[in-house]
Amino acid sequence: MSKPPISRPRRWDKPFSLEVGSEEEMTDEMVESLLKAPPFSKIDPSGFKRSLPLRDILKNDVRIVGFDEGDIIVRRGDWGNSAFFILSGNMRVELEKKQTSLPDEILGRRTSRVKTFWESLTQLWNNNSEPEVREIASVSSSKATFHSRNTHGGTRIYLQEVSAVLDKYRTARLEPGQWFGEVAALGRTSRVATVFSEGVSQLLEIRWQGIRDILRHDKEGSLKQYIEDVFRERALSAFLRTDPLFQACQPELMQRIVEQVEFHTFGNYDSHKPFKQLLEDQNQKTDGREPVIIREGDYPSGIVMIRSGLARISQRHYNGRRTIGYLSPGQIFGLDEIQAEVKSLTPVACQTQLSAIGHLNAVLVPTTLVEEILAQNSSSKSSGSQKTKKSIRSTGSQSVKLKDDILLSQLVDRHFVQGTSLMVIDLDRCTRCDDCVRACATTHDNNPRFIRHGPILNQYMIPNSCLHCVDPICMIECPTGAIFRDLAQGDIIINEQTCIGCAQCASNCPFDAIRMVDIRDAKGALIVDSQTHAPLTQATKCDLCIDQRGGPACERACPHDALFRVDMHDATKVEGAFAS
Repeated sequence: MSKPPISRPRRWDKPFSLEVGSEEEMTDEMVESLLKAPPFSKIDPSGFKRSLPLRDILKNDVRIVGFDEGDIIVRRGDWGNSAFFILSGNMRVELEKKQTSLPDEILGRRTSRVKTFWESLTQLWNNNSEPEVREIASVSSSKATFHSRNTHGGTRIYLQEVSAVLDKYRTARLEPGQWFGEVAALGRTSRVATVFSEGVSQLLEIRWQGIRDILRHDKEGSLKQYIEDVFRERALSAFLRTDPLFQACQPELMQRIVEQVEFHTFGNYDSHKPFKQLLEDQNQKTDGREPVIIREGDYPSGIVMIRSGLARISQRHYNGRRTIGYLSPGQIFGLDEIQAEVKSLTPVACQTQLSAIGHLNAVLVPTTLVEEILAQNSSSKSSGSQKTKKSIRSTGSQSVKLKDDILLSQLVDRHFVQGTSLMVIDLDRCTRCDDCVRACATTHDNNPRFIRHGPILNQYMIPNSCLHCVDPICMIECPTGAIFRDLAQGDIIINEQTCIGCAQCASNCPFDAIRMVDIRDAKGALIVDSQTHAPLTQATKCDLCIDQRGGPACERACPHDALFRVDMHDATKVEGAFAS
């Protein structure tokens, strides 16, 4: 008997205003009022497609949410998928200083629980004999020091004494008409500060998909300009000072840098396709699908500093190009040429090419300002301090490089450089004993979370195990947020309690590191849907043994040190791991 046809799921099958946490459904009257007021009144609706009008974006990707005094809207370090516009009331945002940041305990943040020694030991005989067993776990009462209250929009964490918090911690006020959270939502980065309601307030919350579509079709670019202005005003100076080149800048010079820096975006923000296209076509030219940022032979107009994403450094090699390095967020390109130009007093062309791998955001600091920075740093050497002399060299300009250019090209072409914890097996040392797989299964209730199979590069195998990417595109289309980043260490984790088995994460992952499995009860019977009677599935992947003492069991179990993990953004570790 054939199954009855089902309609294909669509993006707006469930509007944002009907999701958990919403207070009321967005109506046509509410949309009309939004269109008549800033910021949407400044956007020309004629620039939008008929299939994606501005009115529909507001009705389906926007919701209006009310907050009481002390309610926390976003927390520093959390990963969010939406931005907020203040309709009424005032917000408070913590300022950038570690010694004055709100502590984790009052923000409702729990640390990941690690199993005790006895719990770890009893895994050897207490694990289920059936695969992928799940239980409906009751949520235990929290003993944390934060406070929460139930509203008809869900449970919210709040600060108990707002006045005491304002007296003790440095904050700034955000007033009606201002946005916040848009930089993290669009950049797939963590929130840089905590924002809470100073009194009763009402916010407009918009999903990142809605922001993306508005930015794409807004002819005047008013929202894009606002987002850039906010980043320039609130975060650019702190971002630049993460590199030693800018740390000693005088306030007057830093202010001019902030005013004159250019923002550039490359690649497709909301798609995983560029990654899979590259993996499927290994014979393509290096720059065939990668947007070129600076071409080899061009004269740099400034230094490029990566905000988010990854960039490839390549060089001409016969009729093609070969990869000689790559840059990750916070690193710089073009400084060597400008330094050489200052010394020789003649323009120096770029000896390599820089191109974007997938989606990339970057800032360009003009050459004239870089020359001022170098002159300022040079004058500081008069003190004779060796420490000052070393600080002139930007650590961000040191890209990840390997002696084996072919191996480096393969790692970049297959996007393994995305990994913050790339599993590697040295086949020259591996005896195929499978102790790594057994150890993984033992620590996950007899269910291995990786497959000892994958691409082989020289003597190295890259197994089908989660890379815990710096830009986790698996999270892009998760409808419930079940796949998320652990706040303590930044690892990518799947919450079994909220995973609905839609398989979007597994479909988006270009490394085949996420598997969909049929789940069972304690007796081994398949758990099925109550309406369709079809077996329920959930996504599973490596979680780096987040609840185990000592870290990943696979790595600790290998008797020959053949299996190891590499943070592909740590140049020293990468060069040491692939030195042989």
